[in-house]
Amino acid sequence: MWKRLLLVTAVSAAMSSMAIAAPLTVGFSQVGSESGWRAAETSVAKEEAAKRGITLKIADGQQKQENQIKAVRSFIAQGVDAIFIAPVVATGWEPVLKEAKEAKIPVFLLDRSIDVKDKDLYMTTVTANNVLEGQLIGDWLVKTVDGKPCNVVELQGTVGGQRGHRS
Repeated sequence: MWKRLLLVTAVSAAMSSMAIAAPLTVGFSQVGSESGWRAAETSVAKEEAAKRGITLKIADGQQKQENQIKAVRSFIAQGVDAIFIAPVVATGWEPVLKEAKEAKIPVFLLDRSIDVKDKDLYMTTVTANNVLEGQLIGDWLVKTVDGKPCNVVELQGTVGGQRGHRS
């Protein structure tokens, strides 16, 4: 729920500020469609773009950075007005982000941050507060089990992905 609310807020804010001008075309390089959360993220992006009359081009990266980079280059070649990326991994983005910057296309990161020396290669990163989410669920679990034994399973994300560093 928290992540959906954050995503709706982030996409709405970013697209609202861009929607003031002429009709826009935005590219979205999605990690993949491997989970319900990613499907919801894509669905919300489509809904918010449609509400604002924004043409949204979505590329499914299929969990491969090379697919995402190809998609971003395609968006640049098409001359989109902005690019959103939910990066599958944290490194290796500098060359394509430099291409977007040279084309004067703003890039926004969703859900995951990246490791680049020049933070001016993208506008901002929109993420959840994972530490707070962990604290909230931990507090809920302690209250719910009330001292009784319980089993906990940790689900991890993409191997090599930035989110893998949070556990």
